Amino acid sequence: MKPKVAFYWCSSCGGCEEAIIDLNEDILKVVEAVDIVFWPVAMDTKYADVERLADGELAVAFINGAVRMDEQEEIAKLLRRKAQVVIAVGSCAHMGGIPGLANFFDRESILRRAYQEVPSLADAQPVTPSETTRTEHGTLTLPRFWERVKRLGDVIDVDYFLPGCPPMPDTIRDALAALLSGKLPPKGSVLSPSKNLCHGCPRLPNKPETLAIDRIRRIHEVEVGPDECFLAKGVICIGPATRSGCGERCLHANMPCRGCYGPSDDKSDQGGALLSSLASMIDMKDADKIDSLFKSFADIPGTVYRFSLPASLVQKGNLLP
Repeated sequence: MKPKVAFYWCSSCGGCEEAIIDLNEDILKVVEAVDIVFWPVAMDTKYADVERLADGELAVAFINGAVRMDEQEEIAKLLRRKAQVVIAVGSCAHMGGIPGLANFFDRESILRRAYQEVPSLADAQPVTPSETTRTEHGTLTLPRFWERVKRLGDVIDVDYFLPGCPPMPDTIRDALAALLSGKLPPKGSVLSPSKNLCHGCPRLPNKPETLAIDRIRRIHEVEVGPDECFLAKGVICIGPATRSGCGERCLHANMPCRGCYGPSDDKSDQGGALLSSLASMIDMKDADKIDSLFKSFADIPGTVYRFSLPASLVQKGNLLP
């Protein structure tokens, strides 16, 4: 019998599901090699179908998305029980991702903003959804919206992590090949090279020997040639704090790295590593000028922790609201 596989989508945009489809004709090889028994976005399967499986009957469960609601935790725990191997797919499952930026705010302020304060509700009577509603036919319930966004690894034991927003098809293809061959790295590994992204940057040959920043610019404020280092132009690039394996797709499109593959194995906090790197590049000593420089940096926390806030030391240190 072919090994049984499941896919599940927690709190995310769906891009990781699309990345599976982006395998193109190689997805036919996957279908030939495995039996996909649960994939809500592509198949009419139910939670009950998973519950009927024996514990450990799934060879592997691929779960993408951060965990924001109790229903997502429930299904993640169910798949953990039924699967021999669980792989966290994409930045959201790996580090919290874009949904994790909500951890800069508390639950009540998020709900208030979404259901009472947005401009589109100006002429409407605001109504915040209730978790339970009683009707003549019974009580209706909605999943609990948590106070904090969590990584998949915060709620279940995860065997491997597949980084990226979304993961590149090559990253997915290599992971599937390793699974099918049984040639897997140690448990807990991120299935992408740990080497720093800058080492494989196509702009590296033209990077100045010493980077010196006297002003922080946004990408639309300065012209950056296809061979020029973004940081040398004062444009924030997360490459110094990001692992390789993405194929440098943003850089080839003349855009700076966003950091979606997460930190390399030797960095415990991606945002802290980037800020440390930037601090070493500041080409000035006057405190007022340095203060002015960082004030020109639009949304520092949202930039340096764009994909990794729930995994950060800031989060673990309870420094957020």
